[in-house]
Amino acid sequence: MDFDFSDDQEQLRDAVRKWVDKGYTFERRRAAVAAGGFDRAAWSELAELGLTALTVPEAHDGMGQGAIDAMVVAEELGRGIVLEPIAQAFMASSVLSHYAPADVQSAWLPRVASGEALVVLAQQERKARYRLDVCEAKAAKAQSAYAVTAIKSVVPAGDKADAFIVPAQLDGKIALFLVERTAAGVTAQGYVTQDGSRAAEVKFTNAPATLITTDGLAALELAVDTGIAATCAEAVGVMDKTVAITVEYMNQRKQFGVFIASFQALRHRVADMKMQLELARSMSYYASLKLGAPAAERRAAMARAKVQLGQSMRFVGQQAVQLHGGIGVTDEYIVSHYFKKLTQLEVTFGDTLHHLGEVSARMQDTAGVFA
Repeated sequence: MDFDFSDDQEQLRDAVRKWVDKGYTFERRRAAVAAGGFDRAAWSELAELGLTALTVPEAHDGMGQGAIDAMVVAEELGRGIVLEPIAQAFMASSVLSHYAPADVQSAWLPRVASGEALVVLAQQERKARYRLDVCEAKAAKAQSAYAVTAIKSVVPAGDKADAFIVPAQLDGKIALFLVERTAAGVTAQGYVTQDGSRAAEVKFTNAPATLITTDGLAALELAVDTGIAATCAEAVGVMDKTVAITVEYMNQRKQFGVFIASFQALRHRVADMKMQLELARSMSYYASLKLGAPAAERRAAMARAKVQLGQSMRFVGQQAVQLHGGIGVTDEYIVSHYFKKLTQLEVTFGDTLHHLGEVSARMQDTAGVFA
């Protein structure tokens, strides 16, 4: 089997990496964090690169590319710890193109592709504990449309988004709705998260909504699995850069008159970091390749990938800080921001313990089948 990237994918990687290196400096990122954790100008630049259109079908002004192309983009943006949530564009295009009626697709997918509309998933509720089938939000038929009442937490760029994809109970079953941020009954309280990005608590009070699908749980699972694959790829990019920064520091820092990179014990720790990085990279590839698999197989693959990525992120981040010493946790030094990003990615779409439980449950189900 050929695991090499195509020439087009390598060119895509190169284009994104050049933008990150030249257009998204650490100073620009710090300014964005100070301004609230989201930079609309940076989002527009990502759109100009064609990244928001990457996975949107060509029939709706997109590029019609697949999961591997999205993985390449997410990994490179991770290297620059880019704040803007490009994964949300991948998730929105996946859900809308697979489940939304034709008129909804025509109204929103071209806007997602152009970057004009930032459409984000608002699924997390306080009592859910990462479970997608736990949903207290309610929807009701309101004349020719629907109305949604819900409180959703940790919504990416929630007070800056243009619309939300919202799961809610409709006639005793989870359905998926699209709600515009400017709609009546929608309020969003934004804040900066640990890694410097922006999120919000969003409240919907009989907010006018457009039905995407009544098969809401299946659509929600697809959205979250798309997000997990992008998160895994982003984490690989973050870890790759974290290791590079750590090695560079060790080649400059002296102890007892010699560079600490010459100490065998420390070199072994860096080797362990690189091993964890490569384990994570292989599972990120696995996750992206499994996005097109049947739902049960896809869900199991995402859980396995998230377990390995969570373990790798924790190890690489902690080792990087320890090898730097005290400077590794100062806000002025760049590696502390990579550590914060890894810490937040570990709990995004479910932490390691949650997905370990998912893997264990699926193994028990399989054992029951063959018992």
